[in-house]
Amino acid sequence: MAKSKRLYIIGAGFAGRTIFNEIASKAIFGEVVAFLDDDPEKIGKKIDGPSGKPSVPVLGPVRDVAGFIRSSRADEAIIAIPSASRESLKELYAILKKANFQKIRILPGISQIVEGDAHLIQTRSIDLQDLLGRNPVHINLKQSLSYVRQKRVLVTGAGGSIGSELCRQLLSGGVARLYLLGHGENSIYQIDRELRLLQDEGVGEKAAIVPIIGDLKDAAYMDYIFGHLKADAVFHTAAYKHVPMMEENPVAAIENNVFGTENLIKAAIKHGVKRFVHISTDKAVSPVSVYGISKYICELMVLAASEAQANPNFVVVRFGNVLGSRGSIVPLFQQQIEKGGPVTVTHPDMNRYFMTISEACSLVLKTGGVGENGGLYLLDMGEPVRIRDLAEQLIRFHGYEPDTEIKIEYVGLRPGERLDETLLSADEIPSLTDYSRILRINRKTPLTIDVKTLMNKLRPVCNYDPERAADYRNAELLKKILEGIRG
Repeated sequence: MAKSKRLYIIGAGFAGRTIFNEIASKAIFGEVVAFLDDDPEKIGKKIDGPSGKPSVPVLGPVRDVAGFIRSSRADEAIIAIPSASRESLKELYAILKKANFQKIRILPGISQIVEGDAHLIQTRSIDLQDLLGRNPVHINLKQSLSYVRQKRVLVTGAGGSIGSELCRQLLSGGVARLYLLGHGENSIYQIDRELRLLQDEGVGEKAAIVPIIGDLKDAAYMDYIFGHLKADAVFHTAAYKHVPMMEENPVAAIENNVFGTENLIKAAIKHGVKRFVHISTDKAVSPVSVYGISKYICELMVLAASEAQANPNFVVVRFGNVLGSRGSIVPLFQQQIEKGGPVTVTHPDMNRYFMTISEACSLVLKTGGVGENGGLYLLDMGEPVRIRDLAEQLIRFHGYEPDTEIKIEYVGLRPGERLDETLLSADEIPSLTDYSRILRINRKTPLTIDVKTLMNKLRPVCNYDPERAADYRNAELLKKILEGIRG
């Protein structure tokens, strides 16, 4: 970033002043020329820089001064209001874009800022997910993560969208060791590098970060790893998730998701893991896809394991889609827009539940601490979003008009998809907890599926048995076994 770059910090509160001091101290990111704020108590005052650095004026209200800034060489704006509502961010974004700012960055939500401890490295370019949906719940992250403070925590799928965000937030929670488990070398390398860079810049505490390349399907290795790591808590996010792809590779979905989870559970129990949080999905409810069935079986396995003696605290957390995750529709739509369209939507009436990755992870971490052994919890997802509406918003975010400039095409349902997802089955009853947006799910009637019997039927399909060689990788047999589970 050139030294001549002119920076405006939106928000003259604690977070904004902290970032100003960091920029002024390092003197390599550019020059902060002003704060912009709507607070009349702050407008007109000056904020002192660090020792030997000039003070900076607070201008405002933001909307009124935007026209003046537009005529100057304003290169970058940094929105440093971690408690800002979605409505406020939308308004700020519109004002700053109209003022011709070349780049707009934003601090993460307040749930990721521990006791006002904000850092420039935490800022990122603003994107659509910052402007969509409801206002995220504000969680005191340090308080929520007190149960893992100075503990050893392992995250499976640590290089994925959910896993990596859990790691970022756990880093701020004061864990002693953070184990990054995944089978993808590149993704684990990237999150490992990112976390170490965050630490170098003062984010969180000095946890030991340990990257681990491994496959959940390798039972012996899982046993070996857990025996050596002595993890106190496990957050299990790893899974094959792409619905149409898993329809084409059903054995791989069951092998990885179901038997990988079984290996993880066994290792956790054997080696005394005290807390096991399993991430589930709305697609596990009355499932119509192999992926959904695999996640439903995982729910059953985790809940069944909670009933054994001397177990860790087993908890399942279920939620719907997250905005911006890898392989989800938002990145796909963005790629389609960048090449000029068309944007492909499955059906004009398709709906999905969405929340941001950061909010989902904050609530997962909260649930991990307050959830009871054997509890199945549901994150309150709010109202479903129509996918066409999401596509239109994203097209407009990039400066185009839907249909006239960027076409929207309907491609029809793919294998394993349905128009609407539901968060609860007909046999499930949600109840409020003492914690905002976290619901407890109870069943009206006992489960009729014997998990152990089901697993024994699936085992020769995924694990080679010379006495049942014809069953190995037999997709037709697998479908017959799973037929009774489909919704």
